[in-house]
Amino acid sequence: MFEFEKLTVYQKAKSFHKAILKMLLENEGINRMTRDQLSRASLSVVLNIAEGTSRFTNPSKKNYYVISRGSAFECVAALDILKDTEIISELEYDQLYGRADELSRMLFKMIRNLELESGG
Repeated sequence: MFEFEKLTVYQKAKSFHKAILKMLLENEGINRMTRDQLSRASLSVVLNIAEGTSRFTNPSKKNYYVISRGSAFECVAALDILKDTEIISELEYDQLYGRADELSRMLFKMIRNLELESGG
C-alpha cells in the first residue's frame, strides 16, 4: 500500500471527486467547459495529495498540498457559479461545499505542520 492511500485526507478527496462526478452526471445543464474544469479540479485535489507524499523534503510536499488546496477552492468557485445560475440546488451546493471546506481545513493543517517541522 502506498503512503497516500492511508491518509484520511486522500480518502475524503477521493470521495469528494466521486461526488462531483455524480453531480455532473445528474445535471445535464452544465456546459462542457465548466464540466471539464470542475472534474479536473476535483481530480487535482486527489492527485496532488498523492504526489505530495512521494516527495522527500517538506517544502516540496508542502507545494503539492498547497496546489491541492487551491484546487479545492477552484471547485467551490465553480459550484458557487452553478448555484447562482440555478443549475444546481442550494442543497447540492451546501453538501459539496461542506466537503470541500473539510478538505481545505485538513490540507491547511498538513501545510502548517510541514512549515513548523521545517522551522518556518
